[in-house]
Amino acid sequence: MTSKDVQKVVPFEGSKLSKKEQMASMFNDIAGRYDFMNHFMSLGIDVWWRKVALRKLKPLAPKTLLDVATGTGDVAIMAQKMLNPDRITGIDISEGMLEIGREKVAKAGFSDKITLQTGDSETISFPDATFDAITAAFGVRNFENLEKGLGEMCRVLKPGGMAVILEFSNPTAFPVKQLYNFYFRYITPTIGKLVARNKAAYSYLPSSVKEMPQGQEMCDILKKVGFQDVTCKTLTFGICSVYCATR
Repeated sequence: MTSKDVQKVVPFEGSKLSKKEQMASMFNDIAGRYDFMNHFMSLGIDVWWRKVALRKLKPLAPKTLLDVATGTGDVAIMAQKMLNPDRITGIDISEGMLEIGREKVAKAGFSDKITLQTGDSETISFPDATFDAITAAFGVRNFENLEKGLGEMCRVLKPGGMAVILEFSNPTAFPVKQLYNFYFRYITPTIGKLVARNKAAYSYLPSSVKEMPQGQEMCDILKKVGFQDVTCKTLTFGICSVYCATR
């Protein structure tokens, strides 16, 4: 697996649109059902994964935080509750997801603290060394150019700041590996078709996870683009991984 392998995985094979354009279209389409599908398919454990990732930032006590591929704002809202920074900015290429996220932010009473805006992770529109911390949950595998996106995250992070990346990974231990592969290959696309009415989106999910660099390989990529002190911790039998890195 390399960063180029995951870049080749797209939701709509044969489409003339770039991966970035396909991702925006796909997430716009499933935005209204995205949160339900996340919690339903993970049996709610995705909430715990996010909490584990955000706890990594508690010793840093960041005042400014960037949430990359923020989607509907779950991590941004949870970060505000757990870390209480002065300002959180969330960026995403899907305006459909952001609209739902802004409604959630307002309902949580954080509109004065959290701003969600359209933004491309590979050309982040902030100066160098802007943020104390950066988060990205289940989004980096969707980058059109993984190394470029990670490099941009490093660029806008302040020296001494920390990036925390939460991403799916492929378990290796029996029988978790076999059960996981069966669920992802057969059950996930079926649920996506019936519930989210978008089989392509939930067929893309297992394909992108399969090709995503993980473990030491992902750590090496993070170091290559400029990060330091890179660590990886697997969660739930290796279904998910938390990467921490400083600038």
